[in-house]
Amino acid sequence: MKTYILRRILLMIPTLLGISLILFTLTQMLPGGPVENYISRLRSSMGAESAGTDIHEITETEIANLRKNFGYDKPAYIRYFHWLGRILRGDLGESFSYQQPVWDVMITRIPISLFLGLSSFLISYCICIPLGFRKALRHGSLYDVLSSIVVFIGYVIPGYALGLLLIIFFSGGSFLDLFPIGGIVSDYFEELSFLGKMGDFLYHMTLPLIAYMASEFAFLTMLMKNSLLDEAGKNYIFTAMAKGSSFSQAMRHHALRNALIPIATRLSEIFTLLFTSSILIEKVFNIDGMGLLVYNSMLDRDYNVVLGVIMVASFLAMLGRLFSDILYAVIDPRIRYD
Repeated sequence: MKTYILRRILLMIPTLLGISLILFTLTQMLPGGPVENYISRLRSSMGAESAGTDIHEITETEIANLRKNFGYDKPAYIRYFHWLGRILRGDLGESFSYQQPVWDVMITRIPISLFLGLSSFLISYCICIPLGFRKALRHGSLYDVLSSIVVFIGYVIPGYALGLLLIIFFSGGSFLDLFPIGGIVSDYFEELSFLGKMGDFLYHMTLPLIAYMASEFAFLTMLMKNSLLDEAGKNYIFTAMAKGSSFSQAMRHHALRNALIPIATRLSEIFTLLFTSSILIEKVFNIDGMGLLVYNSMLDRDYNVVLGVIMVASFLAMLGRLFSDILYAVIDPRIRYD
């Protein structure tokens, strides 16, 4: 096992290098760039301030200085190696739009994304595993059919569409006015006590959390049920029942552990919880998380932020895959890595 883990960690190095090269190349192929975006915004502001008068045009010398300030006066391959050198030192560079280190820009969004990711992760697993187990035991019953209808409705409706429906029905749209329409805290948040602040935050995040976890909840429930049904027809279940165990006991004591193996693959997502925010859900509920950060950075051609977020997310995703492989061996002793 130690040799396997070491080999996987060493394989991450060329994989990350390949990811970095592909990402950097793609950003250079996109039309426009941080320099062009900055010039466009500068001209717009100059036009607004100089309406009805002659507008000062940006000279070629000024454009050249801008390119030098942004580091775009050098060839792409030199910029790549400069950027890669900073990445290897743990420096993601500086955001062109926010004029701050990329790490600082990301850290301000991490608490929101962490709450959404971790909450949906824990709630989904705590509910979906017992729900899938119960559906497997009562397969074909009215309970199974009705719960499957609800689960599939949650699966087929996109998160952002569900978010819009929740706002319409529960945020003062056309029906009830029970929850705020957006944001993460109230205007009087600072005046509240500690418990009041927690309650206010949870009050604002209830609808976004429901929209965020709906599809994952449905997927895990059906995955758990189908995994158990696959195990129910195997010989060791019939052997356990022949020895006096009921079907429920045989499933709980023998099949459940094997059925958890496919679920273990989803546990790898615990490493990428900071980067799994939905752009559209954040847009619908006006939540400034990691998803909206990447979206706005793409529009602003803030490539340091985009590249930094994706590189960190890629590294964590590979750690997650390694973690899920280790869980395979923990859950099923038959699995061995040479």
